[in-house]
This record gives sequence, structure tokens and C-alpha cells, in this order.
Amino acid sequence: MSTLTAAPVRTPSATRAVLRSELRLFRREPGALFWIMVFPTLLLTVLGSIPYFREPDASLGQLRPVDLYVPVSVLLAMVMAGLQAMPPVLTGYRERGILRRMSTTPVRPGALLTAQMGLHGAAALVSALLALTVGRLAFDVPLPGQPVGYVLALALSIVAALSLGALVSALSRTAKVANSAGAAMFFPMMFSAGLWLPVRSMPDVLARIVESLPFGAAAQALTEAGAGDWPDWKYLGVLALWTAVLSGAATRWFRWE
Repeated sequence: MSTLTAAPVRTPSATRAVLRSELRLFRREPGALFWIMVFPTLLLTVLGSIPYFREPDASLGQLRPVDLYVPVSVLLAMVMAGLQAMPPVLTGYRERGILRRMSTTPVRPGALLTAQMGLHGAAALVSALLALTVGRLAFDVPLPGQPVGYVLALALSIVAALSLGALVSALSRTAKVANSAGAAMFFPMMFSAGLWLPVRSMPDVLARIVESLPFGAAAQALTEAGAGDWPDWKYLGVLALWTAVLSGAATRWFRWE
């Protein structure tokens, strides 16, 4: 006589339990919290303390370098969350068989992925608010003049960063590989965000290339919204396109075992 086994059913209470559990674990990781939520604003504070960064620059349209480093600090938190923090956690769960064991419970592994993306996205958002606050109070950097456009660009940037992290998680077999991949991608992504050279100061050809990358487009969109203009739709489109491509690839190649 054959035995039928009912498929696990996802329940809201089980999903909430996963979120609460992951939140407790996330709060116990002071290193991840520091690099995502504290380090970007700390770097902004250090750079803003240099007199040169507080002087208007004609090559930047009379903006001060510190004005441009606020969106860079916001993007730095996203890079930390998407490339440095989230992939090792997910690949570590897969490596230890946690995802496989979850598949036999009412909680589906997808709930864990959703919780991880939500927590890291929330941490990046808190970091962004902290950078904006410190920039305003410490260095008189104006708050975003186009708040709706800024929120839209911020949301698209966070989703794009987490989609990139999900792809790294999908392609990395172990946490060690995920760490190596994140480290290899960190500096190119931060260069495109304008950490060492603002995008608007780059040569035209290089700037166009950088603006076609997710963090380059994000930097431009956030800068424009911060200055009071609606972010150019081409930058928002680049972010949306990268999000679709990266999330689609992550879904295609992600393995729970």
C-alpha cells in the first residue's frame, strides 16, 4: 500500500517565526551591523572633516566633494549588505544542509531568502538615513530636494544591490567562495559608485560606461534627486533592468541543496 506525504504548507506564522529567528541571529553579528550601518557614515565623517571636501569645486558645478559623498556613503552600505554580508550567510546555510532540512518543514527555504533580503535591505536603509542625517547636521549637506524621486531611486538601488547579492549566493557553492566573489566585486562596484572619483568628474567615455552599471546609475540618480531634480529616467531604467536581469539569473541558478 502506498503512502501519500503531504507537501509542506507555508503558513504566515511559520514565515514570521523565520523572520524573528533571522533577526535575532542578525543582531548577534556585530561585524555585519558595523560594516553596513556604521562604517559608511564613519567614512563620510572622516572625509567631511578634511577641509578640501568642504570647499566648492568648479569642476563639480560648485558642489563640494562632501555633497557627492553622501550618496556614495548610501551606496557603500548597499554594497556591504549585498556583496559582503548576505551571500556568506545564505551559502553557509546551504553548505550546512539547513536549507535542505527546512524543505521538510512547513517553512519553505524561500521564506529564509525573503527574510535575509528584508533584513539586509532594512539595514542598508537605516544606514542611508544615518548618512543623510550626519551629512545634514555635521556638514550642512542639504536633504534631498526631490524626496519622492530620492525614495524611488533609493528603493531601486537597494533592490538591485540585493539582487546582485542573490546572484552571488546562487553561483557560490560555499561561504568561502561567496566571500572571495564579494571581495573581488567590491572595488569595481565602489569605483562605479564614485568612491575614488565622482562619476561627473570621469572622462565622458568612462562616465557613460559607469552609468550603465547598477551602482553608477544609482549614484547619478541619487545625486540628481538630492540636488532637487527628478532623477533621469535612464538611470532609473538602468537600475530596473539590472534588477530584472540579476534577480532572474539568481532565480534560475539558485540551488537550495
